[in-house]
Amino acid sequence: MVCFRLFPVPGSGLVLVCLVLGAVQSYALELNLTDSEKATCLYAKWQMNFTVRYETTNKTYKTVTISDRGTVTYNGSICGDDQNGPKIAVQFGPGFSWIANFTKAASTYSIDSISFSYNTGDNTTFPDAEDKGILTVDELLAIKIPLNDLFRCNSLSTLEKNDVVQHYWDVLVQAFVQNGTVSTNEFLCDKDKTSTVAPTVHTTVPSPTTTPTPKEKPEAGTYSVNNGNDTCLLATMGLQLNITQDKVASVININPNTTHSTGSCRSHTALLRLNSSTIKYLDFVFAVKNENRFYLKEVNISMYLVNGSVFSIANNNLSYWDAPLGSSYMCNKEQTVSVSGAFQINTFDLRVQPFNVTQGKYSTAQDCSADDDNFLVPIAVGAALAGVLILVLLAYFIGLKHHHAGYEQF
Repeated sequence: MVCFRLFPVPGSGLVLVCLVLGAVQSYALELNLTDSEKATCLYAKWQMNFTVRYETTNKTYKTVTISDRGTVTYNGSICGDDQNGPKIAVQFGPGFSWIANFTKAASTYSIDSISFSYNTGDNTTFPDAEDKGILTVDELLAIKIPLNDLFRCNSLSTLEKNDVVQHYWDVLVQAFVQNGTVSTNEFLCDKDKTSTVAPTVHTTVPSPTTTPTPKEKPEAGTYSVNNGNDTCLLATMGLQLNITQDKVASVININPNTTHSTGSCRSHTALLRLNSSTIKYLDFVFAVKNENRFYLKEVNISMYLVNGSVFSIANNNLSYWDAPLGSSYMCNKEQTVSVSGAFQINTFDLRVQPFNVTQGKYSTAQDCSADDDNFLVPIAVGAALAGVLILVLLAYFIGLKHHHAGYEQF
């Protein structure tokens, strides 16, 4: 017999060596599996979602996050016997399923493997997918846990394979439950153990801010926000984050292949929100000014750094990427958005249109001033020639004046 409850949990709670998955809604699943005598044999409570990158019919790539798909069932979940180990089986829509298998040794049990299946034939989740069908990703884990211990992992765990990123957090699970009672002894995952350890103290003091290792130019990603069936925001850009915390500077290139975009569009504001396994949210908020132009008004970020610390900054008083409504803003050269003294974003191959997108395509672009550098050389040459001409004329008039003065004295 399977007993379960499903709790809606608004998108908070992804934590890792890196991040909290922010804007994407997720669900907490709780499963209490009982045997023929109605004694608990397996208990689990966890949160999860999945990010899938797929090819479209026009040979571009899109990324979707699968979290809430409505009704969840647990058909096929078993306590296990002499031939088969315990198994959690979850179904959340036609062609979408998730399975976790457990095995047992003399003094331990293991979360042995995880399998996730998704249906690219579902046009709601995968619009315009080039290949239709059910695809499965298998992951071998072999996480060993002492028998009669409850496994806990609040930190975010991320699995990546074949264009699929799986996220798990707030995990509680115990297989092979003894005497029908879930244990009070907890076995923590490595990330939860390290998250309670004090940060490492450097033996040498940085002076005064360490210089980050230069990074190569980041890959440009294409992001979009939909309003119903229509695209309302488009953005293409390579993003490089410059972060300074505790006098240590770091440079982080955003990988568009593992970055998911969400957001919203309104008449006078638009939001592009990026998140990944290391970024809770990176928000770009656009606004309309004077009823005829748009600009980047606000940037907010919250993410986990490699040392496990949280970095969060917000600034709602910016003025970048200004362009007329009905057009897009473009800047092929490197630009810097200075959010604060501790956080700057370098952008490359930038093009963005947060309003008035038509048929999912960019409108005519207004170039940034950085792209107008080609005009500086002829302007400088012209100015130099004008300066020479002025000097020649001044010399001529001064000489002419002295010439007349000489006649008057004679």
